Amino acid sequence: MAQVLSLTATLRATETHKASSKPLKLAKTSRETKTKIPIYNPRKGSDSSFNKTRKQNLEVSPHRAVSAVRLMRIELGGAFADLLNEKGKGSGDNEMGYVERTLGFRTRELEDRDLRLVTDIVGGTIRWRRYLDYLICSICHDDSTFRRMEPLLLQILRIGFYEIVKLDMPHYAVVDENVRLAKVALRPGAGNMVNGILRKLVLIKESNTLPLPKVEGDERAQARALAILYSHPVWMVRRWTKYIGQEEAIKLMTWNNSDPSFSLRANSRKGVSRTDLVMQLNSLKVPHELSLHLDDFVRIKTGMQIVIQAGLLKEGLCSVQDESAGMIVSVVDPQPGDRIIDCCAAPGGKTLYIASQLSGQGMVSAIDINKGRLRILKETAKLHQVDGVITTIHSDLRILAEKNPVKGDKVLLDAPCSGLGVLSKRADLRWNRKLEDMEQLKNLQDELLDAASILVNPGGVLIYSTCSIDPEENEERVASFLLRHPEFSVDPVDRYVPPDFVMERGFYSSNPVKHLLDGAFAARLVRAS
Repeated sequence: MAQVLSLTATLRATETHKASSKPLKLAKTSRETKTKIPIYNPRKGSDSSFNKTRKQNLEVSPHRAVSAVRLMRIELGGAFADLLNEKGKGSGDNEMGYVERTLGFRTRELEDRDLRLVTDIVGGTIRWRRYLDYLICSICHDDSTFRRMEPLLLQILRIGFYEIVKLDMPHYAVVDENVRLAKVALRPGAGNMVNGILRKLVLIKESNTLPLPKVEGDERAQARALAILYSHPVWMVRRWTKYIGQEEAIKLMTWNNSDPSFSLRANSRKGVSRTDLVMQLNSLKVPHELSLHLDDFVRIKTGMQIVIQAGLLKEGLCSVQDESAGMIVSVVDPQPGDRIIDCCAAPGGKTLYIASQLSGQGMVSAIDINKGRLRILKETAKLHQVDGVITTIHSDLRILAEKNPVKGDKVLLDAPCSGLGVLSKRADLRWNRKLEDMEQLKNLQDELLDAASILVNPGGVLIYSTCSIDPEENEERVASFLLRHPEFSVDPVDRYVPPDFVMERGFYSSNPVKHLLDGAFAARLVRAS
């Protein structure tokens, strides 16, 4: 959710990154030792004069070279799947630097169109990775060939397959440019291999005979087939089929594979109204539509790079924040004079929105275990002109609650979660999340709920929220909490959000398929006086 001087921080301050990076905390435990991508080294037997020309190559497609390297970095844990955490045009320099260090040469500089293509290709290739790998294996007719492929060669093939199968780009250009990349970045033999595989794919696609698994057999077999067809982990397919049925699970996976839309929140504390923001977007020729649910929000499907480069985020005129997250703040219902505690605040999107609702009266105590992110939150609060009502506290909530130095009338616990509601925006998250994470997360959520409850004044409200659509992280965590804490009871959210978002038990829930927003959940729990 946030930054001040650099756009990286501004966008971390947005709900996009709050929803995506917070859930990854536990995933880190399974990949604590991250592999470094090797710097380019000439292959044995390669021609020395050929290597001398590698410092700059103007014939290699820049967006494909950048995409291949970025995909390698993402798979090895060193990057996000989008370019929103970069400085607009400046991100091209950063990306080309990675290309030079990894491949040993630079291409021509990235233009705006190239940056958009990188975002589209990288995001799409990651989303469809399981499906693309199935096609590659099928055409190779040999699993061992696929398993032995060096990382860069595999990424080049994935890019080519995605461009041909999903983007329907001119086949001759896709084959030619990916072959050239393989020859220059690896060796001529690799280019020949890419040429043969991509040409075979073109023939199969043009004859409409792509190899696809059939959805048949028992539950496990059907889940495996669906996991390939819609490119998700098998455990997610089985979990969603269990809870919402196969038809709805397919709709959800289709949503997750679609190009995400983003919402911008006008920064009212800086004197920017939604009307002002709309005028800015009109002047930049960025297509948009008004939020149907929140007065400060505008939704955009395309044009985020234009918004970034125009400086709207860097100047604090608006923030990137999904409407589903904005409605969680509506459930908190911040009012001038309130003393509010945000228990897992960083990087700060909801904190900033809450603070903007206080009209300079009251206080938000922002607690987080990550000192660096709290620093970013403080910087962004100054940029957004809400620093006068935000106090940051660096602490583990569970330890802080034992000391009990702060109390609040409204306590928000936006808990670390699986992030299963934001898979459309975080293309790589589906591959980082494991089934084993769910039990660890539920235990952590219970511990944090118990700790947060200590900070609630008598008669006050505890708001529990996630960016997950999984009932075990949402309704079941609330039910378990209420059994342990009979002094709390459910306060229905129907006074704070539109009826379409109110669940039977009075909780807030946004459904990606139904509402075309990120998935999110919130419950208001009132402490007895």
